[in-house]
Amino acid sequence: MPLQYNCLTDYNTWVIMRTVTSKNTPRWQVVYYRDRQGRHPVREFLDSLSATDRAKVRNALRLLREFGVLLQMPHARPVSGHRRLWELRAGAIRLFYFAHTGQQFIILHAFRKKSQRIPAQEIAIAERRMTEILEEEQ
Repeated sequence: MPLQYNCLTDYNTWVIMRTVTSKNTPRWQVVYYRDRQGRHPVREFLDSLSATDRAKVRNALRLLREFGVLLQMPHARPVSGHRRLWELRAGAIRLFYFAHTGQQFIILHAFRKKSQRIPAQEIAIAERRMTEILEEEQ
């Protein structure tokens, strides 16, 4: 049976983006934010999701690892007005991340989006965590 594309997103993922990346290109690493007490709030949130939502997140993270900074809409987009902060889109689940040294993405925060706009407090959490990580390195 021939491979069928369900929508333009599948076509973009499997045809167009595969030609842009090379098999020899090293994959990006995804690291989850860890607070000063050693907890992983993003992982805790993801563990609380339904199996369907976890599968969507796993697929989005797989795309992020594979395509790195080349990953764009509809999967990822920069958060407007916030330098270095990106949004990974996995259905209604949103993950904020930034690119870090050594081909590494740090997932800062995750939440379930319930409205058109991203709530300011969700962005503030991600910004605070990113600032904390960058300050600890100096």
